[in-house]
Amino acid sequence: MLLSLNAELLLALCMFLGAVLYTSVGHAGASAYIALMALFSVPAAVMRPTALVLNILVASFTSFLFIRAGLFRFRTLWPFLVGALPMACLGGYIQLPGQYYRPLVGVVLLIAAVRLLWPAELRSNREWSDPPLWLAVLAGAVIGLLSGLTGTGGGIFLSPLLLFLAWSETRTASGVAAVFILCNSVAGLLGNLASVKALPPDLPLFAVAVLLGAAIGTTLGISKLAQQSVLKALGLVLIVAGFKLIGIY
Repeated sequence: MLLSLNAELLLALCMFLGAVLYTSVGHAGASAYIALMALFSVPAAVMRPTALVLNILVASFTSFLFIRAGLFRFRTLWPFLVGALPMACLGGYIQLPGQYYRPLVGVVLLIAAVRLLWPAELRSNREWSDPPLWLAVLAGAVIGLLSGLTGTGGGIFLSPLLLFLAWSETRTASGVAAVFILCNSVAGLLGNLASVKALPPDLPLFAVAVLLGAAIGTTLGISKLAQQSVLKALGLVLIVAGFKLIGIY
């Protein structure tokens, strides 16, 4: 990946901001990192392993903080992991050609944008119950395959599923999503360890940027500080990047 120094620093700054915003809702930010790399014309072969490595770093940190704050429920998580982990590993093993990978990632980014732009009241606390085991395993398998193929952690699919179907309280859903993303990202990377050969030389810079962002974002998320207006702005960025990857412009 050949970027000028100024472009590297600007991309790192954007990743920092993306990490702040995403971790405030329990996500690690892979879809934001992919969107930003797309906007900076980073090659597709570099995007997936880079996003997964950054996801693992950020999700490890955010998982620890959410669990320590008591915002986590293992019963909600484990059925999804049973379905997701083998499929994420399979998805990571499959190498899609660029002409297929870029549109698929574009669709994922547009889904992420819808999730961010959705009315806030749909993510509010409500009466909830644990998901049926068979349905959670099946949903986890679908999410795992998609996340492995695209280099995302799957949180953009899991969080709205938990909230819209009343399978979790809002902030606990963030903690569940954080641990799910960590496990899923590791499985996706293990599916194709050879892809780490494509990691960019400026990865340490990006890693520092997203970890700093995670420290801020997770603190905001745990303390219930609202981020709705900024999250909506990020949703618009994802729409731009998604349409670019699909090839609409």
